[in-house]
Amino acid sequence: MIQSVFTIGIILTVAILILSFILVKATPKTKYISYYPCMFLFAAGLILLLFATIAERTFIMGAGLGGWGIACVFSAAIGFIVTAILDSFQQEDAKA
Repeated sequence: MIQSVFTIGIILTVAILILSFILVKATPKTKYISYYPCMFLFAAGLILLLFATIAERTFIMGAGLGGWGIACVFSAAIGFIVTAILDSFQQEDAKA
């Protein structure tokens, strides 16, 4: 079960990084739209963790709702960090 949570977390992290990279390059320098996918994924992870405590044992693709929540929160945290670094480099390029 832990292997499926790691796999789900890695796949979500790669997907959120690609989406954030595209949004950082496509949006104007003053907008924060590139952070929205990470915020959405973080909120989804918290909701899944909440429902894991309320609902019965529910498994989706080998992981329970709590595992999905942990994977979503993990990938959102990594996505926030990388998106902030990419955004700061783009802001630096705009000032130069």
